[in-house]
Amino acid sequence: MEELLIHFPNLTKAQTKQFSELKKLYTYWNAQINVISRKDMESFYERHVLHALGISKVLKFKDQTRVLDVGTGGGFPGIPLAILFPKVEFHLIDSIGKKIKVVNAVYQSLGLTNVKATQIRAEDFNEKFDFVVSRAVSKMDAFIPLIKSNLNSKHQHAIKNGILYLKGGDLNQELQNFPNAKCFELKNYYTTSFFETKKVVYLSI
Repeated sequence: MEELLIHFPNLTKAQTKQFSELKKLYTYWNAQINVISRKDMESFYERHVLHALGISKVLKFKDQTRVLDVGTGGGFPGIPLAILFPKVEFHLIDSIGKKIKVVNAVYQSLGLTNVKATQIRAEDFNEKFDFVVSRAVSKMDAFIPLIKSNLNSKHQHAIKNGILYLKGGDLNQELQNFPNAKCFELKNYYTTSFFETKKVVYLSI
């Protein structure tokens, strides 16, 4: 939590309380339904919360923006982003029911009113959103066909609607067919070694 407060010093008391409760909630649910590795739980705020919030370093969502989190797993990056942007609407989807069970339990325990979670495959989901976020669900060329019909054409931000994708490692080969993709290095925003190769990839559709 200390590192989170350093990087996000302007959190309200309510947001600080919600973020502080996250680890306890995930520790409880992870003991029943494994959604986070034990090794990662030891560095929970760095590897999950700060990592998810890396998207906010690239784009500050405007109020009433609609964001779809595809393959959310246990709720990342959607739940930390929903805490940070309480006036933004987040819909978290995953094909695995037990993961959505955890997501529902966590956001309800936190009192988040801007989150909805659904068990569904991305290709079967047909609602429209301003942005799609995700955390390394698949390679970009496989991901885009799943979600391109979910994006609104009308945009309200300085950048066009599109994908904000948390990825790691060397992406040159993966993105060679997407010359318009922009990579934002998270090491420019966070100082720990975990973020040395982590990126947010933005791609408008």
